[in-house]
Amino acid sequence: MSDSKNLTRRELIGRSAALAVPTIVPANVIGKPGRQGANDRIRIGVIGTGGMGQNHVTPDTAAICDVDDNHLANARKRITQGEPFVTKDFRRLLERKDLDAVIIATPDHWHALMTVMACQAGKHVMSEKPTAKTIAEGRAMVKAARKYNRVVQIHAQGRSNPNAHAACQFVRNGGIGKIKRVDVWHPVNFSTDSWGEEQPVPASLDWNMWLGPLRWMPYHPLRAHFNFRWLMDSGGGFIRDRGNHALSIVSWLTDNDNYKGIVTCEAKGTPHLTGFYDVPATMEVTWQFRNPDWTLTWSQPGSPNPRFPGDWGATYTGDRDDLVVLGGDGGCDTERKAKEFKVPPGGVEIYRSPGHRENWLDCIRTGKRPVMDVEIGHHVVTLCILGNIAWRLGRRVTFDFARERFVGDEEADRLISEPYRAPWKLEA
Repeated sequence: MSDSKNLTRRELIGRSAALAVPTIVPANVIGKPGRQGANDRIRIGVIGTGGMGQNHVTPDTAAICDVDDNHLANARKRITQGEPFVTKDFRRLLERKDLDAVIIATPDHWHALMTVMACQAGKHVMSEKPTAKTIAEGRAMVKAARKYNRVVQIHAQGRSNPNAHAACQFVRNGGIGKIKRVDVWHPVNFSTDSWGEEQPVPASLDWNMWLGPLRWMPYHPLRAHFNFRWLMDSGGGFIRDRGNHALSIVSWLTDNDNYKGIVTCEAKGTPHLTGFYDVPATMEVTWQFRNPDWTLTWSQPGSPNPRFPGDWGATYTGDRDDLVVLGGDGGCDTERKAKEFKVPPGGVEIYRSPGHRENWLDCIRTGKRPVMDVEIGHHVVTLCILGNIAWRLGRRVTFDFARERFVGDEEADRLISEPYRAPWKLEA
């Protein structure tokens, strides 16, 4: 780590401002707030370059950050145009005035904090799913995006998939009639026989920075990188991971992105019998929506629809027909009847994204909101989080989306937010 280990948010903003040098540049070149100038190239930095982060590093990426030297070295090889700025401390990247935007591809527990700080530093953001770890984090992300007028896209890229778009147009134009229920199926969470005994931290990894706002825990390779998903502290299981993908498509097709009503949620599941992973081994969740009334379920393991089977997906059942949509990310697929559907005159035309990254960049130039705007992402991941909260409490919970509070349930309200390990603070 550099001597910036204890740099605060206010110091970051101050240092960023200090780097600004007044220059007289024609307005048509630099553009206006929310709109790039004609000669502007959107310069992007990537924070988190392992796993999915590798795919976000392009030949012209201007800056990269990762707490693992091996990830940084691999990412550096992918950049062939110019010399990128390279750091292990994301705050060094955010303070650079030559960057317009950042892509955040870190573990879940960093998404909210980095997004908020990036907005405060004047950067547009695309953050990997899931949107946030807690309901309070998601709201802070929305607040920061609006306060600082930044474009924040969540990388639940199914909304930029042409098959998902076809399914959305089919369902939203009454292809299955009035929706009665949606049933999502998915494989079970990962398991281990290990009890997580402390292991030596690899020389390439800054474990303290990897943990960041998480409570301290000893290093073990089955806690780090991809495996963080199987611990409630750092992950939340597949329901919050791929669930953010699957339920994004559900929310889109059912036209519930702006739902402000009441939802009840019940969950049951079996804990792991061995090892230190504390997400459930299996999980069944049911959400009940009101006005209009319909039911959403999540099953691990679930039963694929035999008519159009796949590893994970959902069956949408209406009062006239049903439709299967497989996946929820960039690999979505759906049945032929949706793909061949043509919107009738006067029907509902759903905006078709040119691609998830392309949509984000277009919105930076135009000031429009992207297809998976942070507020939509916050709404979607709240459903995932409700499932985990109901499972942890072992009972039904009732949530008011308008107030973003549980109904008459102080015990559940205490799980809306979680404390950060010092010195990290979420200040939107």
